Amino acid sequence: MIRPIDIQEKEFSRAVRGYKEDEVKAFLDEITIDLERLLNELRETKEENGRLVEELERHRGSEGTVVETLEAAKSLMSDISTSAEKRADILLKNAELDAELMKKEARENAESISRDSEALRARYISFRAKFKQLLESELARFDSLTEEIFPENRIGDFDDLPPAPKQEMSDTMVVTSDTLRTDRID
Repeated sequence: MIRPIDIQEKEFSRAVRGYKEDEVKAFLDEITIDLERLLNELRETKEENGRLVEELERHRGSEGTVVETLEAAKSLMSDISTSAEKRADILLKNAELDAELMKKEARENAESISRDSEALRARYISFRAKFKQLLESELARFDSLTEEIFPENRIGDFDDLPPAPKQEMSDTMVVTSDTLRTDRID
């Protein structure tokens, strides 16, 4: 490649009918200046091209990293989605098991209450029968004592007495967890 200095130092041989030397030198000076400018631009262009190639390589490396990051993000999202679905399934199954357990406990409680109710009813019936038997035996004893105290011929003597005033009485049964008792309320 020809250099600007080569143009400046070039010596031409002289001929009889040659070009004017001043015009040739002025033209060569212009060419030298243009060539220097073009060579500088070429050098700057090569430097810029080198920087751009390096930057391109960095970007290509970054592009690979970006693609890898995107792939990792996709994989992570897929894992998160799968994990969330599994967690939702587990929560749903746990809720179903809890509901079944609650239904079972409710059934058992209802059966226990029903058994307790039946036992209480049986105790009430037994108590009522015993109390009735007690009252009947006390009435029989009272009648027996009355006959002993007042022989039959004297009972008629009270027929002419006015009847005792009637009082209304109600029987209520109070049930406690320990015993059964009845109270008479006047």
